[in-house]
Amino acid sequence: MAERLRCLVYYRLDYLTYRLVMQDRLVSLLKWFELRARVFQAGPLCRLATYDAGDGLGYIHVLRGGCIHVETVDRGLVRLDEPSLVFYMSPVTHRVSPVGEGADTVCASFEFGAGLNNPLVRALPDMVTVALADLPNLASTTEVLFREASEQHCGRQAILDRMIEVLIIQLLRELMDQGRIESGLLAGLSNPRLAKAINAIHADPRKAWTLEELAGLASMSRARFALHFRETVGSTPMAYLGEWRLSVARSLLRLGKSVQAVADAVGYGSASALSRAFTAQTGMSPREWRLQERQ
Repeated sequence: MAERLRCLVYYRLDYLTYRLVMQDRLVSLLKWFELRARVFQAGPLCRLATYDAGDGLGYIHVLRGGCIHVETVDRGLVRLDEPSLVFYMSPVTHRVSPVGEGADTVCASFEFGAGLNNPLVRALPDMVTVALADLPNLASTTEVLFREASEQHCGRQAILDRMIEVLIIQLLRELMDQGRIESGLLAGLSNPRLAKAINAIHADPRKAWTLEELAGLASMSRARFALHFRETVGSTPMAYLGEWRLSVARSLLRLGKSVQAVADAVGYGSASALSRAFTAQTGMSPREWRLQERQ
């Protein structure tokens, strides 16, 4: 009996540890990268609308009723005639048009900090289409979203914008929980062992992480961890660490932090060391990049 009880306790602790790791997968991403959304369409969609990738924004279209056509160069024409969600994490030129008597929609643009170099932007396919019936955990959010869209109260725009931000975060969580992403960052965060190492990198980019330390967090050997990480995420652990640091650096530069302060925050010994790494990746210095962003 004592042995069974001990095994049960260990199992429960392992389960709680698993839940803690899996629940916190987006915390550091949301800490370092500011999600900002703007709803521009709420209600009946009555005519064709075209969105250009040149604006550098992501887009989300939520269909509650009616039918729409969504057209992109790579996917061609997609017909949606049930409540659905269409999500473009990265800028993609596309067109949305109503079919028949129109469609009840909420459409928004958004950006997620650091521009196209946000690791989340690279983690998803260009276009994600999901039936709302397959996302039951989002039902209450979409219900409140469309109720607010149908009324004209004070603060309506601000509430709609915040609701879309909540919806995007919930969508990312659901994509991970359902295992819909087979490679990239979200696939790595869907893996309980890899998630421990990735979360550690995300939470503390200034730490001089070693392959041994990260493998230890994942409870794997160095060789197995390195291979599994590369096969799942698409880069080596050390390469991902470098990419993450520079992604965070861009986010902090956008906030007006000095190059030295940014270098300290992301684990570079000096402003010049950060500048060398930054220039090697982007082709411009941190100051030049920030000036371009402002322009």
